[in-house]
Amino acid sequence: MRGALAAVEKYGSRKATMGDIAMLAGIAKATLYNHFRTRDDVYLAVVVDQVGSIATTARAKLPDGLDVTIAEAARLIGEHAAVRRIAVDDPTALAALATPGDGPAWTAARAAIASALSDCGYVDSPAAVDLVLRYLASQLLAPSNVEDRTSAAALLMNAIAAQPPRLPEPDQADSAGTNN
Repeated sequence: MRGALAAVEKYGSRKATMGDIAMLAGIAKATLYNHFRTRDDVYLAVVVDQVGSIATTARAKLPDGLDVTIAEAARLIGEHAAVRRIAVDDPTALAALATPGDGPAWTAARAAIASALSDCGYVDSPAAVDLVLRYLASQLLAPSNVEDRTSAAALLMNAIAAQPPRLPEPDQADSAGTNN
């Protein structure tokens, strides 16, 4: 992963080659091809890895509050060197990267957000997860300063806290019904 990140930072996402990625990772190009068929496959793996890394680093702030955790995730995304390079070299690719979808990176991001919401006692509904996800994705395109990140995270928490709690799932026994 570090080779791909270094290649993007050095050459940009469009100009980096599989050879560049392998060289900066300190491995043979054939080894890289044993694991990834294309550069896009490498980039997808890097994105999934970076989502996990950002989630892990941001979760360390969870004892300080979910708003602090969200603000930290926004900072990490907004200051990510490879993302900033893509913003300059290939804004179209960045726009695609910032559009939430159903791929493995978005699945990992949604799971991390849902887990953090649940761990802090907030409703982890799809709407709440999506609200946080869309805010964090916006940091790919237009990173916020520290004051705006702090304010936005507080606003998000207020919106999520205002959601009604989820109703418990009915027991299978209760929903099966009996014929008396």
